[in-house]
Amino acid sequence: MIFESNHNPPLLHNYTQLLHQLDPPDHHIKQQRSFDRCETEIMEECELPFVDLCGLWSENEEERASCASEICKASAEWGFFQIVNHGISLELLRKMRVKQMELFKAPFERKAASGLLDNSYRWGNRTATCPNQLSWCEAFHVPITKISDDTCYGEFNSLREVMQEYAGAMQELAKSIAGVLVTNMGVKRGAWEDKCNASTCFLRLNRYPPCPISPEVFGLVPHTDSDFLTILHQDEHVGGLQLMKDSKWVAVKPNPDALVVNIGDLFQAWSNDVYKSVEHKVTVNKEVERHSIAYFLCPSYESFIGCCEEESSIYKKFTFGEYRSQIQRDVKDYGHKVGLPRFLVST
Repeated sequence: MIFESNHNPPLLHNYTQLLHQLDPPDHHIKQQRSFDRCETEIMEECELPFVDLCGLWSENEEERASCASEICKASAEWGFFQIVNHGISLELLRKMRVKQMELFKAPFERKAASGLLDNSYRWGNRTATCPNQLSWCEAFHVPITKISDDTCYGEFNSLREVMQEYAGAMQELAKSIAGVLVTNMGVKRGAWEDKCNASTCFLRLNRYPPCPISPEVFGLVPHTDSDFLTILHQDEHVGGLQLMKDSKWVAVKPNPDALVVNIGDLFQAWSNDVYKSVEHKVTVNKEVERHSIAYFLCPSYESFIGCCEEESSIYKKFTFGEYRSQIQRDVKDYGHKVGLPRFLVST
């Protein structure tokens, strides 16, 4: 038996329990054959569209327009793109990664029971009913509103200052990119900015421990993001992010100089499917751990999400609160998120 170190969550034990819930022996055999296919599958690696944000801050109108066009094109064709010269210092990114790694080295029992970061610690998937619903990861899914609260850091109070600086920088960057996408839709930027503030945005610190049964297990199960957009600071060297492109999974090549931006469900609905919220997942590594940090730009729960051209919208009008509640019900009832198809006018 493989024993997990004391700072790792009991993912292997949880996986084994889920495997034993299947009807023996047929399910186990079928699943093992599926895993064997995964072992030999050759994954195509892709370079995401590359956007240099220098143009966005330029005093030259043509350069600004060209950069905005690249952002909108990538959002429509890929739903993902990478950005450089984004204005967030490499030193801040480095400091945040160091603090993140220190945090995850704490014993599992302390992370799970301490109330650390507003009880934001998560691991695995508590709603999983079979192995392919299990995410081999642990995370702190932190509300931005709690980052300035020094009472929720405990022994990790030194994390507070860098977390505040990091979240503030990500918030401004996310709003700048979203502003470009909104303007392209013909919506007044000021009207849109009222929808987004820090009250419902999140910062998620992820760790994917080495997995002895990789690649059968997802680091993060296939999903779309339920926000406007996400900015991801992924591991500089260890790959794992994959996205659906042209009906097949492709692996995203890590770029140490870039951040990754992806469109969420809310922008897809608001743009009437012009911008794409693309399904993506994370794979794990047998030998090394992987870290990433994601910033989620969300509206208030009362904000209505509807196409700017309501008469031609393919989606019903809904609030962010309604959307999140429906997702939670679906995950509880079916073990997975259904998402935007729930809100199609035709349903």
